[in-house]
Amino acid sequence: MFNANVCVYSVADCTPLLIQQNDGSGSMNRSRAEYKVGFGERSGNYWLGNDLLSQLTANFRYKLRFDLQQYGTGTWYYAEYSRFRVLPEPYYALKVGGFSGNVSDDAFGQYSNGERFSTFDFDNDRWWTSGNCAAALGGGFWYGTRCSWCPVNSARSAVGFQWSNLEGVNSLQLSRMWLKCK
Repeated sequence: MFNANVCVYSVADCTPLLIQQNDGSGSMNRSRAEYKVGFGERSGNYWLGNDLLSQLTANFRYKLRFDLQQYGTGTWYYAEYSRFRVLPEPYYALKVGGFSGNVSDDAFGQYSNGERFSTFDFDNDRWWTSGNCAAALGGGFWYGTRCSWCPVNSARSAVGFQWSNLEGVNSLQLSRMWLKCK
């Protein structure tokens, strides 16, 4: 079970705070209630919790960094966003911008900005005609009209757990999301 005490963070030292880690094994397929409070261990598949994430980002004091390890090659990529905010529930809508990094596509900011957080049991994505992205891909995230641009919380499958337009293969071996002080 998730323990909020392991997430104590000192703003004074600006130590990066792990929001998410996923190895594609599928254990990120959790309910809205679990994403709300957080789950997992930092050494394994992990989510900080949407309530705490919303509180921490309320004043745009942090930037967001993705560390992405490509499946098969082991190559590391990153994407950073100088503006990052998660609005409070019920939808945990995303506000993100200011992209930089060594990935060739802003798959997160371009396709997830303004989106609501979806889980298999709380469908908020805009995949209107086809169903629920989180249920289809096996993980909660800010999915847009196309589920598969950067489903870094999904399970490894033919469509999921990837970042679009990486050089070569889009599939990921590992993804991490960090909050960093500005």
